Amino acid sequence: MRSFFFCGAHCFGKRRIGVDRRWPHFEVKLGWRLCRVNLGLLDVALGREYFSTRAHWLRPALQEELARIWFFRASAAFFPDLFEINHVQAAIFSPKIWGNIRKPLTMTSFETLELTSVDAHVLLVRLNRPEAANAFNTQMAWDLINLFEGLALQPENTRVVVVTGAGEKAFCAGGDLKERNGMSDAAWQAQHLIYERMVRAVIACPLPTIGAINGAAFGGGCELAAAFDFIYASDSARFAQTEVRIGIIPGAGGTQTLARAIGERRAKELILSGRVFSAQEAYDWGLANAVCSAQSLLETALEMAKTIAGNAPIAVRQAKQAIHKGLQMGLMDGLAFEIEAYNRTIPTQDRREGVLAFNERRSPVFKGK
Repeated sequence: MRSFFFCGAHCFGKRRIGVDRRWPHFEVKLGWRLCRVNLGLLDVALGREYFSTRAHWLRPALQEELARIWFFRASAAFFPDLFEINHVQAAIFSPKIWGNIRKPLTMTSFETLELTSVDAHVLLVRLNRPEAANAFNTQMAWDLINLFEGLALQPENTRVVVVTGAGEKAFCAGGDLKERNGMSDAAWQAQHLIYERMVRAVIACPLPTIGAINGAAFGGGCELAAAFDFIYASDSARFAQTEVRIGIIPGAGGTQTLARAIGERRAKELILSGRVFSAQEAYDWGLANAVCSAQSLLETALEMAKTIAGNAPIAVRQAKQAIHKGLQMGLMDGLAFEIEAYNRTIPTQDRREGVLAFNERRSPVFKGK
C-alpha cells in the first residue's frame, strides 16, 4: 500500500484508489498524469488553482479531489512519518472522517480547546484545561491533531493561527502525569504515539502558527512552543525541558526543535539539567521573538497575525515551506526548493492583484487564489 502515492495512473486504473468511482477511467488517468509533477507543492488551494487552469476540461469535483490527493502526495514525500498511508486514505477518502474534518471550527468543536475567530482570517486557540495548568491529556492531544490536520485539509478562511493558554499561570505544563500515573509500558508508548502525531501536525501545518506563551511552558509545553513558527512570551513566562527529572527525555520534538532554535550547546545544557529559564533568556537565546507584558501579550501576537493574514496567503504559505524545508537541506538544494516555491506563486490571481494594486496605489485584496 505504501506505493499508493507514487504509482500514478496504473494504481487508479486497476482500483481507482482514492478517487470516487463515478469518474470515467480516462478522466482519472489524464487528471492523474497532471499530479505527477514537482512534489514541492504543499498547498491544497494552489493545487485547486492548478487543476482549474491547466485541466479545465476535468469536472470541477474531480479537480477538487485531485488537488487534495496532490497535497498529500507532496506532504507524504516531505513528512513520511506524519502522513502514514492508512491515515491519509482515511483522512481524505473516508466519507465519515472527511465529513467530520470539514465541519466548521466552532467554540464547541473540541473538549479541551477554545476557539475564537478574531477576524475573518485569524484563529485564536486557547489550551483550555486551566485546572490542570493546561497539561496535555490524551483528549487534548487528539483535539490538537484534529484541529491542525483539519486546518491543513480545509482551512476555509483561516490564514494564521495564534495559540495561547487559558488562565494566567500556565501556557502548558506538559504531559498530564496524573493521567499517566500507573500506566503500563505498553499504554504509555501507545499514548505517546498520539503526542508524536500531535506535534508533527503542528509543525506540518501549512498555515503560519504563532505562540503567545502566557505562563509556564514545561516539558511538552516547551516542546509545543518550539514547534510553532515563532512565539511571543509574557515577562512572567517560564520555560523548561524537565523530562530527565522523571526518567525520560523530550519525546515530542524537544531535542530537535529546541536545538534548532537556540543551538546545540545551549539545548544540551537545558535538556540535560532540566533547569528552568526565563522569558528574557528565551528571547536572548532565540526561542522567543519578543518579551511582552502580560497585558499586551495577546494583543501583540494578534496584531502580528493580522499583519501576516493581510498578505497573499499562497505566498505566505509557500514562503513558510521554503524557509522550513530549505533549512533541512544544503544551500544549493535549498535555493532550488525556493525557486520551486516561488514559481508556484507566479500563476496566481493574488500575484496579479498585488502588482495591480501597487500600480493603482491602493491596498490589495487577496483571495488566496
